[in-house]
Amino acid sequence: MTSIGEISPNRLLSSLGGRDRTLLAASLSPIDLPLGTVLEEPNEPIENVYFLESGIASVVAGTSDLIEVGLIGREGMTGLSIVMGDDRSVNRTFVQGTGSALRMSAKNLGLAMDKSKTLRLGLLRYAQVFAVQVAQTALSNGRDKIEARLARWLLMAHDRFDRNDFPFTHHFLALMLGVRRSGVTIALHFLEGYGLIKARRGLITVIDRKGLEAHSDRSYGVPEAEYDRLIGQPVS
Repeated sequence: MTSIGEISPNRLLSSLGGRDRTLLAASLSPIDLPLGTVLEEPNEPIENVYFLESGIASVVAGTSDLIEVGLIGREGMTGLSIVMGDDRSVNRTFVQGTGSALRMSAKNLGLAMDKSKTLRLGLLRYAQVFAVQVAQTALSNGRDKIEARLARWLLMAHDRFDRNDFPFTHHFLALMLGVRRSGVTIALHFLEGYGLIKARRGLITVIDRKGLEAHSDRSYGVPEAEYDRLIGQPVS
């Protein structure tokens, strides 16, 4: 876990100018994020926002049959409703891959954005990127075969981790994609048959990233390109 006095591995924080990072630093505190930690409950006031430094968090919609609509890792933050001027979300956000984050209160984030137009703009740009990700997820869910959707999801997870091995079960992936477990099993066998991944019990290894991109059937890459366009490289 990175000291808040240093540039964080969180790409969004690192993209901010020095004055904006200094403005946030006093209110940020490091925290571990165990698997299953709930970061936001639907329709309840958001108390804290999290700039993830490792691990992943899922944003899920629905009541009984949940489906993932967004994925957050070290490229971003939770609490975009606060950035947009609201105090709550209709979705649930929780940790799906153990990690760590820098946490600050929603109140302090609002005060910081009131003090800095450049900070507000930087966070609004990330909100735009996340909206594009949600739209692309809807498009992929409605258009693509399960193997393409799975390839896209594995690529997104790969972007957010420092390793090629992921402790994801068939059951977990079925919940994230909103499909039957049997469908995920067939899709994993399909990708494994092409030599793109290795699937063992509770563990998936990415072997051929370029091959996964090809089998995502163009469902991967639009939000990622938008992130590079709007946020890009760290500010010196």
